[in-house]
Amino acid sequence: MAEVFDDWPDRYDRWFETPIGRLVRECEGRLRRELLAPEPGERILDVGCGTGVFTVDLLAAGAEVAGLERSLPMLRRLREKAVGLLFQSVQGDIRALPFPGAAFDKAISVTVVEFLADAAGAVAELFRATRPGGTIVVATLNALSPWAARRKIAAAEGHPIFQHVHFRSPEELAALAPNPPLLRTAVHFAKDEDADRARAVEAEGRAQELLTGALLVARWVKPHGPALAERGPL
Repeated sequence: MAEVFDDWPDRYDRWFETPIGRLVRECEGRLRRELLAPEPGERILDVGCGTGVFTVDLLAAGAEVAGLERSLPMLRRLREKAVGLLFQSVQGDIRALPFPGAAFDKAISVTVVEFLADAAGAVAELFRATRPGGTIVVATLNALSPWAARRKIAAAEGHPIFQHVHFRSPEELAALAPNPPLLRTAVHFAKDEDADRARAVEAEGRAQELLTGALLVARWVKPHGPALAERGPL
């Protein structure tokens, strides 16, 4: 799938500059920050970091971030944004993370597991790379969202990205790890919603903790177990 995104850095960044893109970025970014709660000095793994539209939030919080991405052009764009910051870029695959066990305080992966049939194996890798007591956040495209219905139609028509996607429900996402996660969603409004109305719809969805938003997010805390090898520097 990496080659599918190789031509996307410009259009990906531009989409988040559109009115709907800015609102999606605001809503998704807020939920990611709430669930991951990045802190200064923490070592955080961001898998599927793309061009860093959301990675910059982690860096702004003072965290030391390792961004892993399969698409080299996307990763190059992020490197430009992260010059002078505590950032390490790595080209790699979530299914075989090139890091030792317990190397990070927290790990986050957004819109990656939907491209994998064996998503449980990918989540297991995130757990392996995170220290006991650390936080793992995984976000995916929600099968219960109206956005998914539209994306499935696009997939049937040969959309270069959505035709490869496995849409998962909250229950299916929760089942990717043995211990139950906290589940939340964001982007409860329609893509063509009026901006003011969209904000009201989003606020209502958040207040009711609806699980039908377009972005489905799970947060796990890694259980404490046998002592793991001492972590080395990134």
